[in-house]
Amino acid sequence: MTPGEKTRWVEEQARAVGFDLCGVAPVEGLDEAAHLPEWLASGYAGEMKYLHDERRLDPRLALVGARSLIVVALNYNTAHPHTPEAGILESRDVEGDQSPRGWISRYGWGDDYHDVLREKLNALVVAMRVQFPEPFETNAYADTGPVIERVAAKHAGLGWLAKNTCLINQKIGSWLFLGVIVTTLELEPSVVPGEAVPRDLCGSCTRCLDACPTDAFPQAYVLDSRKCISYLTIELRGAIPEDLRAPMGSAVIGCDICQDVCPWNRKAPVTSLAAFQPRRFDDENGTRSFRAPELEWMASLTQEEFSRIFRKSAAKRAKWRGVVRNACVALGNAKLSEGSADRERVLKLLERLAASEEELIAEHARWALERLNPEAMTFEKKARRE
Repeated sequence: MTPGEKTRWVEEQARAVGFDLCGVAPVEGLDEAAHLPEWLASGYAGEMKYLHDERRLDPRLALVGARSLIVVALNYNTAHPHTPEAGILESRDVEGDQSPRGWISRYGWGDDYHDVLREKLNALVVAMRVQFPEPFETNAYADTGPVIERVAAKHAGLGWLAKNTCLINQKIGSWLFLGVIVTTLELEPSVVPGEAVPRDLCGSCTRCLDACPTDAFPQAYVLDSRKCISYLTIELRGAIPEDLRAPMGSAVIGCDICQDVCPWNRKAPVTSLAAFQPRRFDDENGTRSFRAPELEWMASLTQEEFSRIFRKSAAKRAKWRGVVRNACVALGNAKLSEGSADRERVLKLLERLAASEEELIAEHARWALERLNPEAMTFEKKARRE
């Protein structure tokens, strides 16, 4: 088989194992990767030290003799409403009750996407070894390797890099999980050298930039992770900067706002994969959902409960302390009527958490208490705050 025939076979086989998109990119000429050092030097990576891995600058450093990048995408969009802060859904009316609810990013609703991607990537590699008799090496990465997946995806013809830094496919939108197989196989690039990669169709639209409540985009196509709600709720292990807590709204794990408001996602197809539908589970208080969980429940989780419930979920990366911390912030942002049973119950919960031995949790619970009941601040607290 010629390199071109191999590429066409790989693309067809990728669809056969369940991927929505597949393309092949060369290992060299990924121009956008050259901007990584400047972005890192600006401090925009925050505490994400793994982004400093020098292999991200050149995929050939990830596998000796690498010649091609097979890039795949899996649609994880579901037919459920969008983020409350995107102005599409009222968070206090998600399940028809009045208890304050939080928000988990769409990526974390179902099963751990790393596992879903990895299973399909491994199936593709097995099929390749059966089809291609010559010896070759592969490293398959399910959003876990030292490769800038969205840059590789652009050069594989899967879409363009949008102003919110996500990859957008003209037909599917941006609700895409990306995986990469670095291989020593000689494959023909899906975008023929000399031809243009997918054209940037963002145009003059700035809805994603304008909708970001924490102003995480210093300019179009540049993300300051330190202000991104996804970073604040998942990657940041310490205290959330106070000036960013109120803009976080009801977010507990991740954020989808810049994708929710994107016009290219208005008609994005819905996945048929059961693995990406919102997980539900039963406890003594009834059935709970990962889509818009009760904040009081999330703030009350123990380490043991968190480990059991979030097992096999990508959202577990936020860690127990982080989730309880985030739930405290979201409770502080909740709109609770004066004198309501909800308000009194939440205040009691926050008072208990404010006395926690976990200082990270206690500090954010105190912030939420002061936000919900500022007149109760003591002179000492006011002096400390000033």
